[in-house]
Amino acid sequence: MIRINLLTEGRRPVVAKKARWTGLDLGGIDLPSALLVAMAVVGLLVALGHNFLLGRKIQTREAERVEAQAEVDRLAPIIKEVEEFRAKKAELERKVDVIRNLKANQRGPVEIMDKISRALPELLWLESMQVISNDVTIQGRAFNTNAVANFIENLDKVPEFQEPILQDTAQQAEVYYFRVTFSFSHTPPVEDTPATATAGG
Repeated sequence: MIRINLLTEGRRPVVAKKARWTGLDLGGIDLPSALLVAMAVVGLLVALGHNFLLGRKIQTREAERVEAQAEVDRLAPIIKEVEEFRAKKAELERKVDVIRNLKANQRGPVEIMDKISRALPELLWLESMQVISNDVTIQGRAFNTNAVANFIENLDKVPEFQEPILQDTAQQAEVYYFRVTFSFSHTPPVEDTPATATAGG
């Protein structure tokens, strides 16, 4: 008698399923998580490197600032001396200008009196002279009007005197009172020479 075990024949042999090979053995670590961690590490390294370079730049700038400040401190006495020299120079120039102006003001009346005295004719004398800026006013007396006319003509011949004008004249007893005004210039006008006239013509 033949026995058939149907239970055994109906069952298929169980075959163990093979695990899929991913090509990486991460020891149970998830690949996306590993990439995220790696990116975080790289970012941290970049930040640390940037901070390091920035710190080096700050140290360099601080060293340059300290060096520049030391140079400024070293030059401070020299700069102070230069400023004091400039102030003394300006004060000296101001004093020189004042002296020049005083000399010019003193020279003006002296020159005017000298030239007027040379222009005085006979029978005429002066009583007062007033100088305001470049304007001169003379008051005097003469024994006749010819002396007054000669005086004005002599003044007109002086290169530094411009336009002597008889402002007033009056007879007082036996003499004539007169008042003359004119302008004065320290630099006489340049007269036209034949060469200048030829060049201009």
